[in-house]
Amino acid sequence: MARNGEPVIAGNWKMHKGPGQAQSFLREFLDLHPRTERPVLVFPGAVALQAAADMTQDRPDVRVGVQNIHWEPKGAFTGETSAAMARDAGAAVALIGHSERRHVFGETDDEVARKVAAALEHGLDAMVCVGETIDERRADRVEEVILRQLDAALEAVPDNALGRLYIAYEPVWAIGTGETATPADASAAHGALRERLREARGDAGADVPILYGGSVKPDNAAELLAAPNVDGVLVGGASLDPHDFSRIAAAGRG
Repeated sequence: MARNGEPVIAGNWKMHKGPGQAQSFLREFLDLHPRTERPVLVFPGAVALQAAADMTQDRPDVRVGVQNIHWEPKGAFTGETSAAMARDAGAAVALIGHSERRHVFGETDDEVARKVAAALEHGLDAMVCVGETIDERRADRVEEVILRQLDAALEAVPDNALGRLYIAYEPVWAIGTGETATPADASAAHGALRERLREARGDAGADVPILYGGSVKPDNAAELLAAPNVDGVLVGGASLDPHDFSRIAAAGRG
């Protein structure tokens, strides 16, 4: 859960929606989703970041994040966005180590750790993604893989910044495929991550929210959110529709 006891609902728009579409989406979503204690995070593309931030400035329950950052604060890195630039454009959170960044763009555990350090240094919270491929799952290597990825990221997080860290477990085989880990699968992986966080950082580590990501939809969100150790969801395709995303954001409420 978020530190206020509510689940965290996050939406990653990937390479969709320019500034105008971001504004239209948020105008409709904010009308559909009343202000609550349940935190919502939205990750638009970099070009729509400021437009999205402007739309949510009067809604502290809805925060905007950046999908990726470079670890350097500035320099000759054409096409990249630094943490400081993202913060200046209105980002509050950085999504780091998403499976597409790791497996399409070759991002390593070391690069993920550098990005985590940069995000925290420049005032952004960090949502770090971990997850196994289908071959790794079939080889019974789930815990080995996700704990290695977690350990690498944790090295970049000082104890006084644990309150600004989120972990998102997203099995690679469930990203954009329509396949979803069962609540039991998600709970088992989250349990392993929770235990490692507790071992590494004590009670403060145990309080880090762990989200599930991978083909989350309105019709499975409540069941996933009810699973033990699942503190929220990271939504892909279903976060592109304001009606679907509002239903997910309300999932499991009384």
